[in-house]
Amino acid sequence: MKRRPPIKIKYLLAAVAAFLISLSVFLERTHIPVPHERPVPEAPLKIPIKETEPARILRVHDGDTVSLSYRGRRYKVRLIGIDAPELGQRPWGFRSKEHLKELLTERVSIEMDVQGRDKYGRLLAYLRKEDGTLINEAMVEDGYAVLLTIPPNVKYVDELKEAQTEARHAQRGIWGEDGLTESPSDYRERTQ
Repeated sequence: MKRRPPIKIKYLLAAVAAFLISLSVFLERTHIPVPHERPVPEAPLKIPIKETEPARILRVHDGDTVSLSYRGRRYKVRLIGIDAPELGQRPWGFRSKEHLKELLTERVSIEMDVQGRDKYGRLLAYLRKEDGTLINEAMVEDGYAVLLTIPPNVKYVDELKEAQTEARHAQRGIWGEDGLTESPSDYRERTQ
């Protein structure tokens, strides 16, 4: 029976070093979600929001969806009454998301309407800045979202209609010369 030659320590150390280097390169290229990016099961809303309640913004997903913390629990929230360009509708999806980030402060007030959740389980809400500005309306008025009315959530439909009329007449954002060429709903229908 042949005897194997002994493995020299320096070769063993070199092999371990090579393994560690390749592992670090692999991990660097592999996306590992940070805690705030992991899907979090939506907390059931046990207490309906009657008036406005304070909440803290955690993340902006796109021009009409955010994650926030309300009463110590995390919720994904879809802004009522608006439809922002999808992220795939370049460049307007990204611009809309960035504009929403600019409008939001860390602390906002959340206000609900009649229907509390959409078919995806997201809370449906209006958001207000500390100065009282209705963020949903500001997104439409600034030309970064369009009006989307889905009854029974129509508490601010008149304000949103007026904001869209003003944005269109002033040719702001998506209503401008190089504006949006396809509505967000048409884009979703075409790409899904």
